[in-house]
Amino acid sequence: MSEQSDVERQAPASAPKEEAPAEVICSDTILKGNQEVLIQHGETTYRLRITQNGKLILCK
Repeated sequence: MSEQSDVERQAPASAPKEEAPAEVICSDTILKGNQEVLIQHGETTYRLRITQNGKLILCK
């Protein structure tokens, strides 16, 4: 057997696809000056809010 056919047999059937980097969205864009927003995801509503310490918290 040739060296090339050995390499071909060892290569994975399909190479893993590289994922595109996640889009970055400024929290100001989402909150639009508000302290909290409600986000509907499927049948569930989530609350995204800014805490007194300036952190973001997402609650069901």
